[in-house]
This record gives sequence, structure tokens and C-alpha cells, in this order.
Amino acid sequence: MEIVSPARGSCAVGGGWHDGGMLRFLRPFGRTVTYTRWLHLLIAIVWPSLWMFIEEAWWVWAAAALVLVPVGLVPAMRTVEGLQARLLLTGQRPDGESTGIVVAPSASWGDRGRLVVWLQARLLIGCVTTLISVHLLLVLVDLGAAAFGGDMASDGFPAIEGRRWWHVLLFPPALAALGATVVGAGRLITALALRLLGPSPAERLAALEERTEQLLERTRIARELHDSIGHALTVAVVQAGAARAAGDPAFTERALDAIEETGRAALEDLERVLGVLRESGRPAGSRPALTDAGRLLESARTSGAQVDAEMTGALDTVSGPVSREGYRILQEALTNVLRHAGPVPVRVRVAVGDGSLDLEVRNPLTGEPPESGRGSGLRGIRERAALLGGRARTGPDGGEWRVRVELPLR
Repeated sequence: MEIVSPARGSCAVGGGWHDGGMLRFLRPFGRTVTYTRWLHLLIAIVWPSLWMFIEEAWWVWAAAALVLVPVGLVPAMRTVEGLQARLLLTGQRPDGESTGIVVAPSASWGDRGRLVVWLQARLLIGCVTTLISVHLLLVLVDLGAAAFGGDMASDGFPAIEGRRWWHVLLFPPALAALGATVVGAGRLITALALRLLGPSPAERLAALEERTEQLLERTRIARELHDSIGHALTVAVVQAGAARAAGDPAFTERALDAIEETGRAALEDLERVLGVLRESGRPAGSRPALTDAGRLLESARTSGAQVDAEMTGALDTVSGPVSREGYRILQEALTNVLRHAGPVPVRVRVAVGDGSLDLEVRNPLTGEPPESGRGSGLRGIRERAALLGGRARTGPDGGEWRVRVELPLR
């Protein structure tokens, strides 16, 4: 028993390997793309084949190869070949996501040269594949005729004389050779398409830059949502808590007005950001800038904070990016004050100088100073400053918490 079991196990393993190998061999023939690749190769030799009916000579194929040289230099041919290759070689829609095959016109002589090589290779592989496939099909017909229907000879092949039953045994090898030709040629032409019709180094760099821009835009949108929605929620929580503690109807009414105004502003920001997400080509629209800082200061005051603001210089002359990012930095700094320190005195200083915008927010520490590196808000302030070539410093300073940001105006 101990000897027989391993033998049975070995047979089972061998049978499983045999079945798995057979399935791997047959799997390509169940895929549509196998036959569309063959069709792609046949299309390449249609017009030279029609020419052969007029002039039966070997130079027809040489002339066809020469004709493809100026054709490949036409920029639009890259689009035609790319769309055809995407549809027939990869099995994906021509207007789908990138499959490694470019459908844009040739932008450089390097692209045109690769397209010429592609057209020549497609013609050569199509000619060889079609020749082998047709001859193997004729061999299969001859074998069938010899085994079941009598003698038959195909042009270019020796006659198979007599009726022999063992001719049937030659069917599987010939059929396997035909299948291997079709699958192998399809894979070869697909690999060449990815190589010769794929993006050039310049196009890869452009795609990488576009992807980087998309990631930066998503990061910016995430910061926008964090700053505007976080500020609105913080103000609402602080106002609601102060109204409950005060027990004064007049104060409660003012608190509700502040919550309503802040909530509406946050909804406007949210709608704008969602609009950008829904329509990638839509501009971000007007974002608040430092000239709108008054509503931030008033919102903090209605939340109980005693805001002492000092703004010097012409805020309306600050460039758009600097002014918008400065507004968000001020918003996040005030939000942190309300969130961590509560309604405490706050000193805000915004100064527009000759070459820089200085922004500083100070508030007294009411407990243990928070770690200056913690929180996405402080990290967002530093990231915004760094993107504009400025610098930000946050941390305790003489019993106060200080946020100091310097942004270059140019």
C-alpha cells in the first residue's frame, strides 16, 4: 500500500500537468482577439494580393514595400494604424483607456521612422503568416482526401497517393502547426505594435507631467475641502457651545446667524469643488482671496475670539495664486485657534511688502502646547507655502502659539 499510493499520486500529478498543458494550449483559441489579430495581418496584404492578379511577379511585393515608405511619413497614418491596432490586436475599444498604443498623429521624424518600420514589418509578417497558413490548410485538405476521398494533390505539394487510414494520424500535427502559426504570429505582431506604435520618450514625459498635474490638482482639492469645511464645522461647534453656555437669547440669535453665514460659504466652496471633480475640464472658478479676509475675521469674532487685525499694504495688488493661498493659510490658522484654544484673543498681521507677503497669527497658549508637526492643517500650511516658494514656521513663542508665513510676491 505504501508503494502503490505514491505511484497513483505521481500518475495523478502527471495527468493534471498534461490536462493543464492542454488547456493552456487551447485557451487562446477561445479568445476573439486571436482571430482579430489574424485578420489584422490579412488586411495588410489585401492590396498587394489584388495587385498580384494583374501582374504575377515577385517585384510586386518589393514595390508594395517601397510604396509604404512615403505612406508611413504621413502623420495621420499613425492615427489610422493606432486605431486599427488597438481594436484588432488588443481587443479594446479605440476610444478606451491607453493600451500602450498611441493614436495621435506623428509628431517627430522619429515617430514617422518607427511607423515606416511598423508598416514594413506588418507586410512581411502578414505575407509569411498567410503563406504558411494557406499551405497548411491545403495540407489538411490533402490529408482528408487521401484518408477518406481518394487521391488529391495541391499545387506546390507532392501528391498523396492512395487511400491510407494512417493519413488521419497526420491531422493533429498539421492542425497544431496551423494553430501555432496563427497564435504565434498574432503575439509577434502585437509585441511589435506595442514597441513601434507605443509612445515616444517625449510622449511618455508629457503623459507623466499630465498625471502629475492631476495628482497635484487632487491634492489641492483635498486641502480646499479640509480648510473650508473644517473651518465651517469648527465655527459651528464653537458658536453652538457658546450659545448654550451663555443662555442669552440675543447672543444665541447672533450665534445662529454666524453659523448660517459660515455654513452657506462652506456650501458654496463644496459645490465649486464638486463641480471641478464632476467636470475635469471645468475651471476652478473664483476662489476667495485675501481681499475677502474680512469675513474670516468677522466669523472668528462672532465665535467669541477677540481678533485684533492689522493689514498693511495693497492687498488687491497681490497676484492671484499668492492671494488665494494666503487666504487659505489665514483660514486654517484661525480654525486652529478656535479648535484648540477656544475664544481667546488673537492677533492677526498681514503685511504686503516690496517682494513678499508676511502673514502672522498669534494666540495665547491655554494649556500644553501642541506638537508643531501634528495635524493635517499645519502640514497643509507648510505645503501651501512651499509650493509658492515661501516658508512657514509654526510653534510656541514666548507663551503664545505663532503661525508665521512668508510668501514671495513673484
